[in-house]
Amino acid sequence: NNKLNLFFTTKKECNILDIKSIQKICKKIKPSIILHCAGLSRPMQIHEKNISKSIDLNIIGTANIVKVCEKYNIKLIYFSTNYVYPGKKGNYSESDPVLPINNYAMSKLGGECAVQMYKNSLILRICMTEKPFVHKQAFSDVEMNFMYHEDLAKNLLKLIDKKGIINVGGQKQSVYKFARKSNKKIKSISAKKKLGKNYPLKQSMNVNKYLKLIRD
Repeated sequence: NNKLNLFFTTKKECNILDIKSIQKICKKIKPSIILHCAGLSRPMQIHEKNISKSIDLNIIGTANIVKVCEKYNIKLIYFSTNYVYPGKKGNYSESDPVLPINNYAMSKLGGECAVQMYKNSLILRICMTEKPFVHKQAFSDVEMNFMYHEDLAKNLLKLIDKKGIINVGGQKQSVYKFARKSNKKIKSISAKKKLGKNYPLKQSMNVNKYLKLIRD
């Protein structure tokens, strides 16, 4: 049966900081899978300035969802980030050690820890952004696998039956090269100059597992 019923809950219907609220919506719609994309991302500085909010939304909120999924035996798909890898050597595979590069990544890894304790789960470490590229400048010296949201949306159904961890992203290239495809006027800047010589420049992942799954 390929028929898929999708439910998009509002914050009011499902407050991830309130377990009873999550249980209530799960009892009502009886989902077989939860796609967990809720959380706090931008602006990145918020994770440094307000760690309570970051911990609540990305770590505690995710842990609450894991608890409810386990209680009702619901498959959980968690949207994580490529920033959990150290970003020093590039081409990180799913089995490589993680070392988050900022508080945002630390909060996403905190969520991942709870998800990994629950075996009926899939973690997608994603490198994606909105289309068009939101910034007026892009790093020419940072290598990543950016893809647009819509590119993942097209292939998501090919991944939902999987478990474990999958790196998800596009072609390995500089952020500037990626952004320039949709905005020829974008300015090239150096992360090394702007963020210091210790900023990790090789943030690319090995996405072969993902590419194989979407081709099959």
